[in-house]
Amino acid sequence: MFGLSYVWHGVALTDLEELRIPLTLYLVLAGMVYLGLGLALTIGLHKAIGRELISLKVAFPFTSFLGGAVVGFFVYLIIFVLGVTFTKHGMVHLVVDILWQMVEQGMGGLAVSLGIIYDMHKRFLEQERAG
Repeated sequence: MFGLSYVWHGVALTDLEELRIPLTLYLVLAGMVYLGLGLALTIGLHKAIGRELISLKVAFPFTSFLGGAVVGFFVYLIIFVLGVTFTKHGMVHLVVDILWQMVEQGMGGLAVSLGIIYDMHKRFLEQERAG
């Protein structure tokens, strides 16, 4: 998610050139935020699986992507309310930013789901070897 954010804001939109704080400080703070978001997505998906709100049998990666997209929508709402933004380009920029945030966090949810699938597969193989 952090890499996607850097590509979006730094390469595609060149928003990082308009920063009011040093780039290093921004990258450190953004890294901490994305670590927190990744942790929240991981814990949330594990809790949803444990409570059987998300099925591992039916489109688990897609469901995880949607969960991440919902998180992305709420993250953007918080950012918008706090007034933390790079530029003020009007409604089109706002809609594109919301959609991008949802895709970015959705990709985070997808990455978490693939990590969970890999971990389950690894444990299954270890149990097969032991048995």
